[in-house]
Amino acid sequence: MGEVVRFIPKSELERARLIREARANYEHVFPPADQAGKRPDPEK
Repeated sequence: MGEVVRFIPKSELERARLIREARANYEHVFPPADQAGKRPDPEK
């Protein structure tokens, strides 16, 4: 059997690229909680 090839419009590719870029910027400014709390606990 042949493979099914799906053609993706340029606008959809550009939208996906912009979303990836925005997420990367957001995570740079607001790091995930598991990485932000890497400081040692002073009570221990």
